[in-house]
Amino acid sequence: MNFDAYARTGVDLVNARLDDLDDLRALFPDDSAWMRDEVAERDLAIFRRAQKRLRDVFEFGTSGRDGQAVTELNALLEAFPVQPRISGHDSSDWHMHVTSRGASVSQEYLAGAVWGLSVWLCEYGSARFGVCADERCGNVYLDTSSNCCRRFCSERCATRSHVAAHRARKRAAIGDQLTVPAQAESLTPVS
Repeated sequence: MNFDAYARTGVDLVNARLDDLDDLRALFPDDSAWMRDEVAERDLAIFRRAQKRLRDVFEFGTSGRDGQAVTELNALLEAFPVQPRISGHDSSDWHMHVTSRGASVSQEYLAGAVWGLSVWLCEYGSARFGVCADERCGNVYLDTSSNCCRRFCSERCATRSHVAAHRARKRAAIGDQLTVPAQAESLTPVS
């Protein structure tokens, strides 16, 4: 089983827009087209609640609250238990599913996502759960950097944030230059 792929489904869910059923359907990749076809309106509320709870896990991890991240993941593992089974159509495509036959789309997807994030936490620690440092973004990510130093969900957010900081420093420097002559004039003795 590819636990990283399952963990990334958790990231995808937290970062997804879930305004309506079409948004939920957009969450499923092409290799999970059956989920896209079978998802129902009742699943939308389940996904929204799980999305909020998984965001909490990332926020706990980012702020060093490991115990709370573990507590929330354990509660989610109870709500969406993993029941592995082998599936396939012939001996050339056997693969694992994380839920029993007949599970709902939400049960199948969320069991995998929660299991993947739980394995990720056990393997790498909750400090590897990140929330984008660009205040305009808020997306979550899994920090795969070699020294646990990632701060942004993407290069785009990192660049945007760095450019904004650079421009702010430049404006501040220009503002400082404009105030220096005015201060210097007030210090010049009047004859």
